[in-house]
Amino acid sequence: MPSATPIDTVWGKASQALKRELGDDTFGSWLAQAAVRVNGSGAPVLVTPTGVARDWIRRNAWRRIAELWAQHDPQGRRIDLKSRMEFESENPAAPAQPAPVAVQAIEAVTPVSSDTPAPKPSRGGLQERFTFDTFVPGQANEFAHAVAKRVASWSDGHFNPVVFHGPYGFGKTHLLNALGWEALKNAPHKKVVYLTAERFLSTFVRALMDRQTAAFKDELRSADLLLIDDVHFVGGKQSTQEELFQTLAALMEDGRRVVFSSDRPPAQITEIDARLRSHLSAGLVCGIEPADRTLRLGILERKLDTLGRQQGFAASARPDVLQFLADRFTDSVRELEGALNTLVARAGEGVNRLSLDEAQAILRPHLRGSEKRVTVDDIQKAVAEHYGLKQADLISERRNRAIARPRQAAMWIAKQLTTRSLPDIGRRFGGRDHTTVLHGVRRIEELKAGDQVLTRDLETLVRKLRG
Repeated sequence: MPSATPIDTVWGKASQALKRELGDDTFGSWLAQAAVRVNGSGAPVLVTPTGVARDWIRRNAWRRIAELWAQHDPQGRRIDLKSRMEFESENPAAPAQPAPVAVQAIEAVTPVSSDTPAPKPSRGGLQERFTFDTFVPGQANEFAHAVAKRVASWSDGHFNPVVFHGPYGFGKTHLLNALGWEALKNAPHKKVVYLTAERFLSTFVRALMDRQTAAFKDELRSADLLLIDDVHFVGGKQSTQEELFQTLAALMEDGRRVVFSSDRPPAQITEIDARLRSHLSAGLVCGIEPADRTLRLGILERKLDTLGRQQGFAASARPDVLQFLADRFTDSVRELEGALNTLVARAGEGVNRLSLDEAQAILRPHLRGSEKRVTVDDIQKAVAEHYGLKQADLISERRNRAIARPRQAAMWIAKQLTTRSLPDIGRRFGGRDHTTVLHGVRRIEELKAGDQVLTRDLETLVRKLRG
């Protein structure tokens, strides 16, 4: 009769699948420190270092864990979930499991020499794809880009700390990772530590539970450059904020460099402690603005080139397809790149020949969210208000320029934000023919190339309509 499969082997297979599905950062924050142990009845139990980790796993991953466990355990054993405190109180005779040193969860990236290849990305560490080579600077981020390059050069006269802020998808994570890689390239002997705020929190909690806070502090405070992404996530967690404040103060006192990212300027993160907020505001607070159309087109071209090289062909796309993407996905660079990824994945080398109608058909599932929210009526009301007109003016027969141009702008926006056909749009603009709508859309496209005021108006309206 074959022997039972060891529970560590089963968990190893299940956790590898989980890591691929959840991603390195999420797995590292919540599951990397969990271990499978056997209770007094001989049944396997997934034991987490804290109750916080146990609750997160139960809410977000437990059903999938049970499925994977059943898939990889030929003995059909049922696995349970407990925090370490629960497990040890219920199983006092169970052998203690040695815990890994808490600071091992922190990714301190320290290449041996300038000849050593850049380290591959590891759990929670710098991500290899996010470098300055793949970062596209433009008017919206040029100051932040310049600041990041200066910090990475280790030059004197730097501001400390530096806080990059902007909404989700504006390139903050890319900039922090690029800064870290460039800093290592310029000074391989320096110690760079990169953490998400979520990772900082989970690692600190683990250190508290394991009575290893001294090692945790030493690891962070020995960094020459500390990078913490999404610092706003420590809001409301008092002990974590206190530790972050003390770490920040210690590093600054020693002249070491600290860089954060956040979704808001520090002064607006009201859920964090006033002392920490004051320290975050004391250096250089650097906003990253929404990518303008020129920058979005540059990002698309760079991304397209990268995708083509990865798949072994010279990738290009028709100008009207790239313009559609740049005008349609304005809120987040990640959404913009995701739309391009979808086109390349579906069309392959055929992306070079993809027409605008074909691209829109492929992306229609991604457009439905906005289609449900934004109607032609919404667009007409927003455009009329923006230009100081009445909605009735846009559907009237009047053709003077003060009305004709906003009408064409509204038609162009309707083509971007809805999947209505040209004849349908025409009917909603006073029963106009589809050729009139097509002329209006093309006219706006022509004018946008040289009219910055019109471009800003359109971007403002699109952003307002999409909420």
